[in-house]
Amino acid sequence: MNTLIVAALLLVLLGLAYQLGWSKSRNLATANGARVHSRSQYHGSLAVLWTMLPALLVLAVWAFFSPGVQHWYAVSQIPTDILTSLNQTQLNQQLQRLNDLASGYGVTGELQPFEQAAGENIGRFQLLSFLIMLAAAAGLGVLGLMLAQRRITPRLRARTEVERAISLLLIACSAVAILTTVGIVASLVTEALRFFSFINPLDFFFGTVWAPRFSSTGAGDAGQYGLLPLLTGTLMISGIAMLVAVPVGLMAAIYLNQYAHRSVRAVVKPIIEILAGIPTIVYGFFALVTVGPFLRDFGNAIGLSISATSALTAGLVMGVMIIPFISSLSDDILNQVPRSLRDGAYGLGATQSETIRNVLLPAALPGIVGAFLLAVSRAIGETMIVVLAAGNAPILRGNPLEPVSTITVSIVNQLTGDTDFTGPQSLVAFALGLTLFIMTLCLNVVALYIVRRFREQYE
Repeated sequence: MNTLIVAALLLVLLGLAYQLGWSKSRNLATANGARVHSRSQYHGSLAVLWTMLPALLVLAVWAFFSPGVQHWYAVSQIPTDILTSLNQTQLNQQLQRLNDLASGYGVTGELQPFEQAAGENIGRFQLLSFLIMLAAAAGLGVLGLMLAQRRITPRLRARTEVERAISLLLIACSAVAILTTVGIVASLVTEALRFFSFINPLDFFFGTVWAPRFSSTGAGDAGQYGLLPLLTGTLMISGIAMLVAVPVGLMAAIYLNQYAHRSVRAVVKPIIEILAGIPTIVYGFFALVTVGPFLRDFGNAIGLSISATSALTAGLVMGVMIIPFISSLSDDILNQVPRSLRDGAYGLGATQSETIRNVLLPAALPGIVGAFLLAVSRAIGETMIVVLAAGNAPILRGNPLEPVSTITVSIVNQLTGDTDFTGPQSLVAFALGLTLFIMTLCLNVVALYIVRRFREQYE
């Protein structure tokens, strides 16, 4: 409720600021034929900036300091004799009870003599602090609006200032994306280094046995953490998925782009893209209930031993899931090839298939490689299908007809349940995540090299 009030107040202020700035600019433009440097919408936008920034600054300060101040006040409401007898866990529970009372929620158990009054005091304090913040934000916003109104003159370069503010906003958004990536990598590297303080990196990267033991920290052998069984399973399932998705998806894109009638394309393409909207857990159930038993029965009919949960089952279903990605992206890329290239090939006597093979595909190759890279990354990072359909058997084997496990499934297994993040049993998840990140990075580098090489050859 408080968030809605703040948002409504901010929107009202910003709307008022824009209208006042726009109106004053229009009045300046019509008064005595004055020549105004910027258009009215820029003056309105500048007034919005001058109103919004002080208000947002107050909200940021309040969001940063409010939890600490409210925690201090809540602790001060607990009598000293009771406070000294509580440990940290009991103190947190007591504070939660007081906050529930302050919010109007009921609490279990009998109320202590001080709790009712303390809850009411905390509620009044929270309301008072919120009203003070609201008044400060509104007051500074109005003050900024008044200053903006005084600055609006015919010579004010409002457009320049607004565009500079937009540039700073774009830079900030880019910085957020970059810093988020850096933070993810830093957290993975930091926790992975903690894991490698328990386990030798050579044993992790070249080990052939995956058998972690969930014992308490320091209680004997922590188990074996060989990556190769998981890496083999990941690559095997991803390879099977790509063998299904790449030819089917690319051929479907070529058919829809070059051969299909518009009416057929209008029906077939949305049906293919529906597959992209199906949750992966549904694909997992489909693999577990339908595809796996079918492959098992089919294997028995031809004399092959095929497990219902195997790399083949997971790979086939994952390939079906990835088909829409490759098909849709490849079709969009093929549509962007200039029509003049195709017409030139037809003018030289090339057939339609020759034009597709020698002109269309080479021209679209950089984009198609990007689509394949996206599909590979999607396959490597898939979890739910593998959890249900691959059998979760972290054993080094090369037979796709038997159960396997992948890196993502092992991450889920190691972080499931009440585990201690000070031991290798849970820290190994960060090492596995770092391995996935490095694999994806290598795929990007290889794809970039291929794109540049073929682009130069085509040009």
